[in-house]
Amino acid sequence: MSKVKYYYDPDTLSYHKIKVKREEAFRRVIFGILAILIIMFAGYIGFSQIFESPKEKGLNRELVNLQLNYGLLSKKIKQIDNVLAEVQERDNTIYRTFFEANPIPEEQRKAGFGGVNRYEALEGFDNSAMVIEATKNVDIISKQLYVQSKSLDEIVKLATDKEKLLQAIPAIQPVKKQDLQRLASGFGWRIDPFTKASKQHKGMDFSAHVGTPIYATGNGIVVSADRSKPGYGNHIEINHGFGYITLYAHLSSYKVRQGQRIKRGDLIGFVGMTGRTSGPHLHYEVHKNGVSIDPINFYYGNLSPEEFIAMQRIASQEGQSVD
Repeated sequence: MSKVKYYYDPDTLSYHKIKVKREEAFRRVIFGILAILIIMFAGYIGFSQIFESPKEKGLNRELVNLQLNYGLLSKKIKQIDNVLAEVQERDNTIYRTFFEANPIPEEQRKAGFGGVNRYEALEGFDNSAMVIEATKNVDIISKQLYVQSKSLDEIVKLATDKEKLLQAIPAIQPVKKQDLQRLASGFGWRIDPFTKASKQHKGMDFSAHVGTPIYATGNGIVVSADRSKPGYGNHIEINHGFGYITLYAHLSSYKVRQGQRIKRGDLIGFVGMTGRTSGPHLHYEVHKNGVSIDPINFYYGNLSPEEFIAMQRIASQEGQSVD
């Protein structure tokens, strides 16, 4: 029940009731409610700043844990980056160098992400800078890992090809040392045994008895085993791949056929004296990309340094060839 208020009128020496207009009463009520609400809100804010609710405490703990985990994540990312940098260094300076591949440029390995802002969705939060930095570092490392993975795929292929190359290169003597009578003639200008004129001798001549075994000097495929080349008599040609072809001439007989796949050290034929020759021997040639090259450079597979030097000295003598 609202209190009734009066005021004293000195002119009439009497009290009169104070009448409050309805609008004024309503305004006072509204102001009163607003004042109460403001006081309550201010009290809540002040209370919440001093005292945290259980939910707020939980959220704050999660935030602290997240900040801690992001800090640990950043350290791990740096460690991964350091390890990756070492792998990249070995890749460029050891692996790719060994297999004769060009190093991958630094700008290709660490190319950035230009154009559209990839991290716009992560902006506008209290810890946006930290989250964006961690995400960006992960993206950069992922890109570098992809490049490195492709490089290692290439290295594996090069290693496989290198192994095939090493098996294919003609690396041994076609006639065993114990079966040789002598090295009859080397590569280069020699005197023709029939015309007595100086001519280019495209291979090496190994004197041996008729029927002495002849061995393939590298892995390959038999291109021919016939008498199709004039002057060479019975001969065998082997394609070793990688541009290498070897030829074995003046054979008495064959042990292989055209199209046959052979390995280094396989028996392929026997020494003879068919074709244009002045005595039993093996005429042996090595070709690389269609050019005749000195076979003496390919005997590292079964010659000691001393034996190689002795053979080189004999082969360099300009005398008469056997064919």
